[in-house]
Order: sequence, then C-alpha cells, then structure tokens
Amino acid sequence: MTLPASVPAVPKKTTRSSDRFVAYVHELCESKGTRAALRRGLGLPVERCNYLHRYLVPRMPDQVHPDAKRAHYAVAALIAARPRTARDAQTMRPTTEDETATWYRRPNLGAALGQAVGRKVLKPATAESALHLMSRQSTEAIHPYLPALTRQLLNGGIAVDWAVLLEDLAWWNRDRDRIATRWLESYFRVTSAAPADDDRPETPASIEENNA
Repeated sequence: MTLPASVPAVPKKTTRSSDRFVAYVHELCESKGTRAALRRGLGLPVERCNYLHRYLVPRMPDQVHPDAKRAHYAVAALIAARPRTARDAQTMRPTTEDETATWYRRPNLGAALGQAVGRKVLKPATAESALHLMSRQSTEAIHPYLPALTRQLLNGGIAVDWAVLLEDLAWWNRDRDRIATRWLESYFRVTSAAPADDDRPETPASIEENNA
C-alpha cells in the first residue's frame, strides 16, 4: 500500500495544539499567494520571516519559548513548500486506530527516514548519516537542513507527520538526547522490519550527494 506524500490534515475536533496548528496551515496553503508567503520562511530564523507574521502571530500564545516559536514558523514554511504531488495527496485523516493511538506511536522523522530506505528513496548510509548528524546538533543547524531533507522525502512519496516534527523541534534544544534516541529507535525499528534485498556495502553520503 502506497502512503501519501504528506500526512493529511487532522479533524478540527482534535485537542492537540500541534495538530490544530498543522490543520490551520493546511487551510492557509489553499491560497497560492499565502502559500508563497509562508514558503519564504524556509530555513530562516523568526527574525527574518517578516512575511509570515501576519499569518502565524494570531495563532501563537503571548508567551512562547523561542524554540517553540521557531518550530511553528519552520513547520509552516515546510508545509507551504510541499511539492504539488504532496499537496494533491492531502485529504482528511479518517478516525481510525491510528487517530486514537498514543502520540509516540505516530511516525517521527526517524520513522520517515526508515520508510525512505525501505522504498529506496534514500540509501541506508545516507539516512543514518543524516540522523547521527542531527543528533549531535542544535536546532540552529537542523532548521536550515530540513527543507532539502523533507523535500526529498515528499518527492519520494514518504509521509511526514508535521505535528510530531513540530513538537520535536520545539523541545529539541531542551530534550535533544531523548528525542534523538526516539528518532533512531524508530528508524531501526522500521528498517529492521523491511526485507533487505541489497547487501552491497555503502559509504556515508550527505543528503546533497544523494540529491545529485
């Protein structure tokens, strides 16, 4: 079964603020002009996202941690930058077992990278190199790295759960070891469940090299 290239918008009845924010951004992106404005924030700090304030400030609390604010701006820009195929795949998420599953059972970025390896969108060495690199860095280094990485996932038909990514980025600098461990565990859980049909040795490569 082929997964959509983007985790669909969630029903408005959800109580999780990250899901509500993601649903709001999906609605904003129905306008081509608004989508273009949000996309201008890709990889940039909040202070350089002048075109995003009018859309996102009304959805932000008066007092919000700077890391959380940047995470909201970053995810809004990433959603706006989805390729057309990912936007076309967007539908409302049905109320299923997945909808009522615990938060930590939802796929994080590590799981998405694992799926990318299973579907040959990324080589194992490339995905693992990306995970280990991010696990050693602060969000200052990760944010500029995400646009190319998520674009590659989406172009390969790999779903990204934006709400999970939003919360992980918001807490990364304060809880990096726990979140990085969760990403790595999810990655190896997904890849170990998939049959290996290519045992050729590989050397570590960057995402940019894999894009070439």
